[in-house]
Amino acid sequence: MSAERTPDLSALPRDEAGAPVFHAPWEAQAFAMAVRLHEAGHFTWTEWAQRLAGEIKRAQASGDPDRGDTYYHHWLATLERLVAEKGLVATEELHRRKAEWEAAARATPHGKPIELRTSRDAGG
Repeated sequence: MSAERTPDLSALPRDEAGAPVFHAPWEAQAFAMAVRLHEAGHFTWTEWAQRLAGEIKRAQASGDPDRGDTYYHHWLATLERLVAEKGLVATEELHRRKAEWEAAARATPHGKPIELRTSRDAGG
């Protein structure tokens, strides 16, 4: 466990009421998951920041134009990489769940909430 405290996140983009600005619900969820895993002691915030910076550099080297609209894609990629490396989730489970979400998103009409149904939901 780290004694390091959650950092001041005041630099995040915020709306007029002071709440963090997210373009989609998944961005807020990915953000919250990273903060919660840090608070639970799974990684320090310094480690997180270094990993996120590395992910962004890799993306830029691969052609990401860095207009700000892909920031949380990098955040999510960093989160996925860290939880797998630290053994918090098996890589196979992570891939399976991502495939289930992608299938559910493709099957969902635009503007409707995505409902994730897995083979386990059907008793399989």
